Amino acid sequence: MRELLMGNEAIAMGALAAGVNVVCGYPGTPSSEVVETVAKRKPDGVYVEWSINEKTAMEVAAGAAYSGSRVLVTMKQMGLNVCSDPLMCVNYIGIKGGLVVLSADDPGPISSQTEQDSRHFGKYAGIPVFDPATPEEAYRMVQDAFELSEKLGTPVILRPTTRVCHNCASIEIEEVKSPEKPEGFIKDSRWVIFPRLAYSAKCRLFEREEGLSDLLSQYCFNTTAGKGKLGVACGGVSAAYTKDVLAELGADCRLLNVATPYPFPSKLAEAFLDGLDSVIVFEELDPVIEDALTEICGRKGLRVKICGKRTGHTIHAGENTHFIIKKQLSAFLGIELKEEIPDFSDAPELPARPPILCAGCPHRAAFYAVKQAMKGKKAVFCGDIGCYTLGNAMPLDMVDTCLCMGASVSVPQGMYHSENDAVHFGFIGDSTFFHSGITNVINAVYNKAEEIVVILDNSTTAMTGHQPHPGIGKTMMGDISEKISIEKILEAVGVTSVRVADPLKLEEAVDAVREAASEKGVRCIIFRSPCVALFKPDKKMAVQPEKCRKCQRCIRELGCPALSIEDGRAVVEPSLCNGCGLCAEVCGFGAIEEVRG
Repeated sequence: MRELLMGNEAIAMGALAAGVNVVCGYPGTPSSEVVETVAKRKPDGVYVEWSINEKTAMEVAAGAAYSGSRVLVTMKQMGLNVCSDPLMCVNYIGIKGGLVVLSADDPGPISSQTEQDSRHFGKYAGIPVFDPATPEEAYRMVQDAFELSEKLGTPVILRPTTRVCHNCASIEIEEVKSPEKPEGFIKDSRWVIFPRLAYSAKCRLFEREEGLSDLLSQYCFNTTAGKGKLGVACGGVSAAYTKDVLAELGADCRLLNVATPYPFPSKLAEAFLDGLDSVIVFEELDPVIEDALTEICGRKGLRVKICGKRTGHTIHAGENTHFIIKKQLSAFLGIELKEEIPDFSDAPELPARPPILCAGCPHRAAFYAVKQAMKGKKAVFCGDIGCYTLGNAMPLDMVDTCLCMGASVSVPQGMYHSENDAVHFGFIGDSTFFHSGITNVINAVYNKAEEIVVILDNSTTAMTGHQPHPGIGKTMMGDISEKISIEKILEAVGVTSVRVADPLKLEEAVDAVREAASEKGVRCIIFRSPCVALFKPDKKMAVQPEKCRKCQRCIRELGCPALSIEDGRAVVEPSLCNGCGLCAEVCGFGAIEEVRG
């Protein structure tokens, strides 16, 4: 049947069509919808979970693959860093079933700390990489990736980018049936990694590269077309843009589409390069295809000029677009455009709309409470990856550092051992605490650091789409599990004190911070209040004009998007207000009151 599917949905449906047995991962934009779609659409016999982090997910996947299952493990490109330890090892050991690693890259970046290219990891690790250009290709490629993985006994990386993950297409999909039951784990010394085994495995990976490159030169999505002395090479979503632009221009040139950047389809590329004068390369993010073509030219003695990122002919960072490729490709081909390509650099500046915490977000109240408690004291505030990163914005200005998942707990330790005259805070969310905060708390206790760990517990994984985590008591299989108590974990590892407070009760929250600041060792405050996007109060706040003294303190100190100024007085926009009541607690004149409705 035919369905309109988002790219991530297409990948999920392709995995189900391939007979996947186990799906696991950790949420991260732009990959999150894959696991969620599998959970909704899976037949009997398919197990799915959100793991606590990508490393754990990869190890779960390895165990399932050792047992003969077909396994899909999902993450964004940052998660590939987290799971690289087990992934490198499982590639050396090999697998019995099929193992596909979805690493969704984020050119831009739109929602990531770094802009990195997972194709490099494939070459570095010796793991084949599939790079879909469209949701339709992604649907087929995940199935092809399982076939190749099972044939070679190796993991395979599927690397869609944001526009492939989130674009939609009408796709002919196969009927989803319950997968075959795997054979199960069979004891064998091959599953235990030893240095001698690693040595022979490395030799095997090197030896198979050439044969696999020849095989992939015949892969249906690695294609060449056209004629002439000028060539265009492309891959991923840039290939989709390039084909559209060539059709618009009516250009007559040779085209190479690279769907498997590693191992590179060298024989196909050699045939493409034969007789060309020059080639321009369009790809995201790094010059992977460009460098591979340059290497072939050098090895084969081909006098073909390769133009791309290294020569300044294409952009070095960020996403390609239809307009960018049209401008660069027309210049390369010497085609004069009949119409002017929009130059968005000349467009009027849009109003600045920095990302901010939602109206009523309990994180705003938590940051404000810490700020009030620490007035006049030397303090450093380390943030983490999640909604609460937005605490760096004015007027809160409460995130001094943000590095990577879990670093809010460990960065203050380095600061304390360098300067111990400040109060060091680490702000971390509940989901991030389970992901990578626990080990860092243990490290702080063990190494006698001084810090206050502030866990912002809003009972969800908010920034990536409100996925469950161990502290909630729900699984992706729909089961109810025992909630993992954050308090008990902290007490078990030996923190000095654990306090739980409601950040929306300002006085209680400020007192909790002051008490923790007066103590020594590793202390913890859990600010617990549910995410306002999931649990909206049935009240609103309103300013009583006759009581407002125009001091604008609520505006200056909170930065809530529901608050604004009219005729010098604060006003609350009812369509934005979520009724948290923080503004009423801040107002010194009782001018902000609760209203129903």
